[in-house]
Amino acid sequence: MPIRWSATKVSEAMDEVEAQVHLAESFFAEALAKAKEARKIPNLPQYLDHRLIGLISEIERLDRIKDRIKSVRKDIPQGAIEAEQERLKYGSQQAII
Repeated sequence: MPIRWSATKVSEAMDEVEAQVHLAESFFAEALAKAKEARKIPNLPQYLDHRLIGLISEIERLDRIKDRIKSVRKDIPQGAIEAEQERLKYGSQQAII
């Protein structure tokens, strides 16, 4: 049974999301380094250190975003993009009644 949604559009959307995540990676890496450096501040109270640990943990979740993108791509039925492109290549036809 053919799918009713556009596998190609989903794949293209993931390409765009992945590109934006890639652009953000350097900013997150810098933020991570600065947060880790903040933990080295002398005489830092333990409650602030715990907050910084939480912040570091959240920043490191960028890998989870990448995993989500991969899972979306994995859930596109195999061959669906190719079938859709082949169908579009020949255009649409009206059914003869």
